[in-house]
Amino acid sequence: MEMYETLGKVGEGSYGTVVKCKHKETGQIVAIKIFYEKPEKSVNKIAMREIKFLKQFRHENLVNLIEVFRQKKKIHLVFEFIDHTVLDELQHYSHGLDNKRLRRYLFQILRAIEYLHSNNVIHRDIKPENILVSQTGITKLCDFGFARTLAAPGDIYTDYVATRWYRAPELVLKDTTYGKPVDIWALGCMIIEMATGKPYLPSSSDLDLLHKIVTKVGNLTPHLQSIFIRSPVFSGVVLPEVQHPKNARKKYPKLCALLADIVHACLQMDPMDRISSTDLLQHDYFTRDGFIEKLPEKAKKRRSPWQSVGQIGPNNRQDDGTLAQTQTEKVTLYERAAQIDQMVNMNRKKRSISKSEKKDIHFPELPVTAQQKELKGMEVKQVKVQKRESKKSEVSKIPSLLNVDQNQEKQENTGNTQSENKTNLPDVE
Repeated sequence: MEMYETLGKVGEGSYGTVVKCKHKETGQIVAIKIFYEKPEKSVNKIAMREIKFLKQFRHENLVNLIEVFRQKKKIHLVFEFIDHTVLDELQHYSHGLDNKRLRRYLFQILRAIEYLHSNNVIHRDIKPENILVSQTGITKLCDFGFARTLAAPGDIYTDYVATRWYRAPELVLKDTTYGKPVDIWALGCMIIEMATGKPYLPSSSDLDLLHKIVTKVGNLTPHLQSIFIRSPVFSGVVLPEVQHPKNARKKYPKLCALLADIVHACLQMDPMDRISSTDLLQHDYFTRDGFIEKLPEKAKKRRSPWQSVGQIGPNNRQDDGTLAQTQTEKVTLYERAAQIDQMVNMNRKKRSISKSEKKDIHFPELPVTAQQKELKGMEVKQVKVQKRESKKSEVSKIPSLLNVDQNQEKQENTGNTQSENKTNLPDVE
């Protein structure tokens, strides 16, 4: 730690503390995870598992591990510093994330999960707290202390993993033959929370969670029912029999139709019936209006657009940990498509766009639906909440895509003359 200046504590968990630090020579801002010195072997086991996976796998939507060292018998993991998590955003936006932000984050989260699953790895602890978000809107999956490689069908794994609220029913019932579908279940729970701002299955015990799963999602499969009956933990417990709507939209009325369909495909009681991460990436939610096509080709590939971690230095990063201007063009792959959409929206309000221009930018022509009006109304409410919050705090840690849009609109307006025609066109997300 002699090479780093401690700037403050970022977080604390069951296995260690995370502190924000600055490299004294390069000025690079990093996050250092310091594992507790405990007699239990589990702490070292979790630390070594995380180190193993982060050194083995690299992806633009996985957090980057820079170095590892041991000091005073404590293991230190040095990561790239990323400002906040999805959980922080949910605490800021109490009614959930707006549709544009949600879709952009979800697509990146899915790319990280699909990368792991394609390499036969399960994360086993998908939750909002483990999704890092940069100031440029790049999301990165972190905390690989529970990750493991799938060996073969029927392999036996540890039963007690994953934060309770996001545990699949097979984990709650301690079925040790689970696999990739446990990550898909956790993702489904997280999507509802990201969209509504409220956890879907908050619970105080395994029995409480199991009761809520049966009540809100579905009845146990015959296989899970047999495990439940034999389990001494649930001896004498009788679960309710509930008739659940088969229609996804009726089952999840607070979600738009396509998002409800995604959640319904994730939250299937039988793990074999759950959708795969690969199929999720091809869902209409992402493909209906050319969302994926608008992303640059590099953003669709698994190869990371960043330079290697060892090449990052003070000239590539600003003191606050964000990417410097010279690196921005390489990094903000996801932002470019969004910025194009934003600029086109603003220009269309000020002047008519020719057909040739529309072809160049491939802007989707979508009608304004009742749902979009509802989402827009929610967005206005969020702006009001944000204004009230800004009076309490001078600087918000959460990057607001809405504020970015407004700032860009002001800059665009500066270059427009008063003679430009104003055309009232519907906002398209």
